[in-house]
Amino acid sequence: MTTTENIRLAFIAVRSNRLRALLTSLIIAFGIMALVGILTAIDSLTYALSDKFSGMGANAFSIFPKGNALRGGGGPQSKRKSGENITYDEAVDFKERFAEGGKITIFAAERNTTVKYNDKKTNPTAKLLGIDQNYLSVQGYELKLGRNLTETEVADGSPKAIIGTEIAKTLFGSQQDQALQQTIDVNGVKYKVIGVLQSKGSSMNSNNDNVVMTTLPNLKRYYGFGNKNYTITVSVPDATLLDETSSAASGAMRGVRRLKLGDPDDFEVFKSDGLVSILKENTAKLRLAATAIGLITLLGAAIGLMNIMLVSVTERTREIGICKALGATRRNVLVQFLTEAILICQMGGIVGIVLGILMGNIVTLLIGGSFLIPWAWITLGIIVCTIVGLAAGIYPAFKAASLDPIESLRYE
Repeated sequence: MTTTENIRLAFIAVRSNRLRALLTSLIIAFGIMALVGILTAIDSLTYALSDKFSGMGANAFSIFPKGNALRGGGGPQSKRKSGENITYDEAVDFKERFAEGGKITIFAAERNTTVKYNDKKTNPTAKLLGIDQNYLSVQGYELKLGRNLTETEVADGSPKAIIGTEIAKTLFGSQQDQALQQTIDVNGVKYKVIGVLQSKGSSMNSNNDNVVMTTLPNLKRYYGFGNKNYTITVSVPDATLLDETSSAASGAMRGVRRLKLGDPDDFEVFKSDGLVSILKENTAKLRLAATAIGLITLLGAAIGLMNIMLVSVTERTREIGICKALGATRRNVLVQFLTEAILICQMGGIVGIVLGILMGNIVTLLIGGSFLIPWAWITLGIIVCTIVGLAAGIYPAFKAASLDPIESLRYE
């Protein structure tokens, strides 16, 4: 018999036992849905966060005190002794020493601030950033209205402010263009608004739209306590120079921190592409867990399918005897039953893949990502269904193929 004939006969057999085949297909569908859905959701999360991380600048690196940078896992690195905060003078000294290394920005943050305008105010969760004129371009921010801080304003510590879209919406509603040149109050200090940022969304636990940016010296004036940390970020024009420039920056920072030869670094140079690496490292375990969940469900489905196929062999014993009497070989019977098992699996697999894609992309929409078609996981689902069909159908198929035609014809 040809492949087409085997598939046609498999469809006829499935139609004759619709309910039984449907229930088995649904079990397989739920297993594939769990597998494809969770893996799609993880990929969606990875892509969405990668896009947000890339806003820091694909060709950028930051310098943190030792122990303050993000890292994956919980290995020996997470237990290292923390370094002292980077002071304002050290940050300025580094910027002067490394002026030719790339575009450098220095910034510091003050969290849990309240922003007011007339009788309107935000929740006390806004972040106040002290920045320089390079910050917006290095960190990937774009202006929706107004302008950036000038070098003179930064040097003078002018009380000028650039506000995020969430702040602008809370204080000025739909008339955000009226925010320009207005005076806002941040924890009792007055600032004149000169710009409104384009929405940048959230990354990790930080809302990039719920922010007020002012000149760094201005923030230092009010919040520059002795142990406050100042972060340094360097952007290079070419990604191929990232490793070389970050190594040179490490050497310059050692000089700024007055570390002796042989002393370990008390700071860390963290490249922007390392964020994605950490994310992938941490999601690898989630992928393994998702795969295990799906395979366990499919194991139960395979057992159920094998049971149904064995029942089918018993019910169709006389039919098998007639087929053999008319010239069907052991191989013909074997292939027919295997085709039927694979067909039931693939029917459930198609439903599971569709449901899995929908489930995964619902998560994508919730985290603000774009629709994703996971071709790799679709292929994996089809392959897994084929393997499950073969594994569950091989024993019943061999049993059917081994039946004696004379005994089968006498079977009642």
